[in-house]
Amino acid sequence: MEFPGKIGIIGGGSWATAIAKIVLAKTDSINWYMRRQDRIDDFKRLGHNPAYLSTTHFDVNRINFSTKLNQVIRNSDTLIFATPSPYLKQHLRKLRSNLEQKVIISAIKGIVPEDNMIMSTFFHEKYNVPEENMMVIAGPCHAEEVAMDRLSYLTISCASREKARVFAQWIQSNTIKTTVTEDVVGIEYSSVLKNVYAIAAGICHGLKYGDNFQAVLVSNAMQEMERFINTVNEAHVRNIKESVYMGDLLVTSYSKFSRNRMFGTMLGKGYSVKIAQTEMEMIAEGYYATKCMKEINDAKYHVNMPILDAVYNILYGRIAPAIEITLLTENLR
Repeated sequence: MEFPGKIGIIGGGSWATAIAKIVLAKTDSINWYMRRQDRIDDFKRLGHNPAYLSTTHFDVNRINFSTKLNQVIRNSDTLIFATPSPYLKQHLRKLRSNLEQKVIISAIKGIVPEDNMIMSTFFHEKYNVPEENMMVIAGPCHAEEVAMDRLSYLTISCASREKARVFAQWIQSNTIKTTVTEDVVGIEYSSVLKNVYAIAAGICHGLKYGDNFQAVLVSNAMQEMERFINTVNEAHVRNIKESVYMGDLLVTSYSKFSRNRMFGTMLGKGYSVKIAQTEMEMIAEGYYATKCMKEINDAKYHVNMPILDAVYNILYGRIAPAIEITLLTENLR
């Protein structure tokens, strides 16, 4: 079958729902794995996801829902993973099907906890997915705005530039613009780090730092991100000002839809980490990313990353945000 063939979506959250909307505009039907049967039943009855993006309506007759992961995988040629990164391994424990012949597209802007692996590395090393069959969707694109048909830009990355180009052209529409790159590693790490920096921006907002300081913080975060990804993958020549890097950092640091910024704001206002997580009822990927990135950098790369270190000290070292951010201000220019 010609690529992308039958699409299977793994995940039931807001980004998975937005991606389903994008894909269903281009194909007759999709397979969709969700963990909970009650959510599927409500979705079929209501015509929309009962828990996320509930104003986005679907023709449920075009969706093959299933709680059986292996069934969705067997019946799909291309699999789009859009689960929160902390839950990915939990879902994959059910896996009995082979992924080697599938095209895997990661829409997960996170990192695998404990393994400290970006998604492309994880699927390649753990499930033998060839690099040319591993793709990444990234860019400054909140699910809520996709649902509202607001103009959004996505970057598709793959070791096979031709495969990335085919998929990018396939999903493009009046409201979805696409570009391609081979910088899989750089894009994945930038997608992980921008969540950490959005938490920092939120903390500063909660502490009532103003726009002047936020501009300094985000510009320093951009430099910190560039130092790290250039160290990890210096062979690839990239322009850090492109939307998939800088644009994603900006929207995640400033948008009202950013759950990482929201999480940080709560911490800056005095919430404990545990209470902030409970109150949000959503996953802030940056919480897990902070620990993973700190461990990766300390163990291997030793890049100067004062913002990452500050967020780590607040989240895991239990340092008061006001104290840690005051110390951070001395390291920014």
